[in-house]
Amino acid sequence: MKKIVVLVSGQGSNLQALIDACQQGRIAANIVAVFSNKAQAYGLQRAQEAGIAAHALDAKDFTDREAFDAELAQAIDQYQPDLVVLAGYMRILSNPFVQHFAGRMLNIHPSLLPKYPGLHTHRQAIDNGDSEHGTSVHFVTEQLDGGPVILQAKVPIFPGDEEDEVIERVQSQEHTLYPLVVSWFIEGRLVMRDNAAWLDGEPLAVQGYAAD
Repeated sequence: MKKIVVLVSGQGSNLQALIDACQQGRIAANIVAVFSNKAQAYGLQRAQEAGIAAHALDAKDFTDREAFDAELAQAIDQYQPDLVVLAGYMRILSNPFVQHFAGRMLNIHPSLLPKYPGLHTHRQAIDNGDSEHGTSVHFVTEQLDGGPVILQAKVPIFPGDEEDEVIERVQSQEHTLYPLVVSWFIEGRLVMRDNAAWLDGEPLAVQGYAAD
């Protein structure tokens, strides 16, 4: 059985979607550990309740980002994961960390990349009068939220929508999207090659896989 390590910083709703998918056999792998940069992250409690090893590292205990990431990479390597999944992990990763896990690290970002990398994507979409928003699953590279996109889902933004309404709409899509992409990787169907995402031996478009 292949092994997954998940990194979280907060509530861990995408982590829960992945835990459920593994337990239900939709992902043919085990989540063997969850790491967080916040000891109080609810995602760690979700892990513990599922019988998954849960670890917290505090950035204040390290001299700089590279030292933190070196310790984190070493701790992750002890579990020998086939895949590292970022699920609401809110720290910018150092280049050595990204290079160490290159081609086997995924992230989900709440926007239709390349639009709105970084934070506060929902608020930006509303403030800019966008009629649609969404989420993107992508491979992680040194460029923040800039790795090759694998799959996106769009949601509408209606006049008068509050930010919480848009967030809920996007998260609903994320909880379906992320387990699906993770299953593709675990099954060997998805790889990163030449800085592009490939599915079933074919390179994906810049915006990722499109069913239509």
